[in-house]
Amino acid sequence: MRVGLVVEHFDACRGGVEQWTDQFARALVRRGHEVHVVARRFGPRAEGLPIVRHVVKDAPTRVDFAAAAQRTLAPLGLDVVHDMGCGWACDVFQPHGGSRIAAAERKLRLAPAWLRPIKRAVDRLLPRQRQFAALARRQYVDDGRLVVALSRRVADDLMNHYGVPPERLRLVSNGVDTARFSPEHRARWREAIRRRLGVSAETTLLLIVAHNFRLKGVPTLLEAMARWSDPRPAHLVVVGGKRVARYQRLARRLGAADRVTFTGVVADTVPYYAAADAYVHPTHYDPCSLVVLEALASSLPVITSRRNGASELMAEGVEGFLLDEPGDARACLDRIERLLDAPTRRRMGRAARALALRHSFARNVAEMLAVYEEVVARRREAEARLADELARPFVCWRSGAAGTAGRASSGTLAKNVG
Repeated sequence: MRVGLVVEHFDACRGGVEQWTDQFARALVRRGHEVHVVARRFGPRAEGLPIVRHVVKDAPTRVDFAAAAQRTLAPLGLDVVHDMGCGWACDVFQPHGGSRIAAAERKLRLAPAWLRPIKRAVDRLLPRQRQFAALARRQYVDDGRLVVALSRRVADDLMNHYGVPPERLRLVSNGVDTARFSPEHRARWREAIRRRLGVSAETTLLLIVAHNFRLKGVPTLLEAMARWSDPRPAHLVVVGGKRVARYQRLARRLGAADRVTFTGVVADTVPYYAAADAYVHPTHYDPCSLVVLEALASSLPVITSRRNGASELMAEGVEGFLLDEPGDARACLDRIERLLDAPTRRRMGRAARALALRHSFARNVAEMLAVYEEVVARRREAEARLADELARPFVCWRSGAAGTAGRASSGTLAKNVG
């Protein structure tokens, strides 16, 4: 199959959608598919990958990129075009960021109540928001394309906010590489990373991996650590992020600085999963968090919020705990304290690993390929119906003109299709 993937940046080091697309492209290549990637830029990991690159230049805005991607794709004659949420010319549209409207509303709720109406009015005027609105008008047009939602929550948002009919939606949750993210890495990394962090073997090490600290709930975690009163030691390590200094100052202001370490962006997160005892992700919005799946695959019990699509895969009290309100620091602290018990962590860690094995990346790829096959089958059916219609003799009910009219009409139909 000849497949086109559309993503703004084909660079696994940038974030979740980029990491997933890189991993997915490699899986397609291993299965023998011809893969074309349309992107603004390609990261260093793409070097040597046997894909056909189509670099989009001179596209200053998101709408410009989407239009340029459409022009690039038009002459290629691909079997399936799969867009990750940045263009509109596709057979399969998969908004990895979920619903922008739902995400914006969750972000808005982080502001004080009195400020929300002002922010909502101002946001509508921002060029960035106008770009998103212009994109959405083309991305969610009802032209028969299939729309892939990463969770039931995202599917509901796409129906409610964009009017996507349920018959066009397909639910495919993210999957995880269970070989790369595995408890087997603990022997290699656990002690070394803890020494680097200055964390003793007796200390319960909590982990979060994030870029957008505010949206992913880092302030909630800092407040929870500031409330710490349990005599049993615990330490939080925050991996990744932008504007780290701002949150370091917040930790100091709350009095939690001695119980929190910020690493900044790291090249490989695997050693940190291997060193941790539990993963905490009180996110305000996540379509289906890859980092939660990575933690589960690493046999870590997980605390996350019900605002995370990945929470739909978990069971309360089995693989971890689910927070009703991501901003509730007291509830978050309560769940963390329950995980100070080593036997509880081990029991939940085993369940976490079992859950991840049921949601492997191989399964994710197989489910996406099934969507591709549906696209191809639908196109063949449409072509067969059209050919059948063209082959039918035209019957003119006007007396005495059937043969002549029939020949003229058939010729006209053929010309229009051609």
